[in-house]
Amino acid sequence: MIASLYGVSLGPGDPGLITRKAWELLHSGAEWTYPVRKKQGKSYALNIALQAGLTPPENHTELVFPMTHDREILAKYWLRAAEQVLSKLQAGNDVVFLVEGDASTYSTFQHLAKTVAALDASIIIETIAGVSSFNAAAARAKIPLADTDDTVAIIPAGYGIAMIEKMLHDFDTLILLKVKPLLDDILELLEHKNLLTQSCFIEKAGSNEERIVRDVMSLKGQKVNYLSLLMVHNSHRIREELIRGCRKK
Repeated sequence: MIASLYGVSLGPGDPGLITRKAWELLHSGAEWTYPVRKKQGKSYALNIALQAGLTPPENHTELVFPMTHDREILAKYWLRAAEQVLSKLQAGNDVVFLVEGDASTYSTFQHLAKTVAALDASIIIETIAGVSSFNAAAARAKIPLADTDDTVAIIPAGYGIAMIEKMLHDFDTLILLKVKPLLDDILELLEHKNLLTQSCFIEKAGSNEERIVRDVMSLKGQKVNYLSLLMVHNSHRIREELIRGCRKK
């Protein structure tokens, strides 16, 4: 019997944002798996399900994905996790992998899915869409991501200050994910660009630990959570298409 692997998106923290499709799969009898940073560590994705009042089945399994950017190290953990999942699938059991936010957006699930598919191409793999952190953050902060013909970019802050500065020039709204390592440098850039008042910091959007900070410079020197982002609207941006239109006239 061919089993299926599902990347089940649970939203960024509010259990009320779990979709009906995800809810059905969590009650389907499929085996649960979920990511942790270290053995017997806490899983944010699992906690969302627990906050929804769900009880994990007896056969739930944590999969370890350490906090590192070393692709060789990560590849070993992806393989180990894929082998754990594959043993369940080849026994005929469907498996759900719990994902905070959306499983298509900077998610560990995509690496897991690719590794499982490489080991056994017969496995059916599906991604269940969910609410992303930046969509929830915009709603919670009451800030539109885009209006009319606005352009939007979403990048991890780890791309660096030079890239962030370029993106601020090229897009009306910039969403910076995982800002923790570069927060002070980003704040200095926003101050230089006179964009502090057009920025908003959101941590763990929608969860009971949510934090929204509009005076973003007050965060300088502080430690923030890994699950945090900055939304920046650059109203000073002069669009190249408008300049070209004016020149033609």
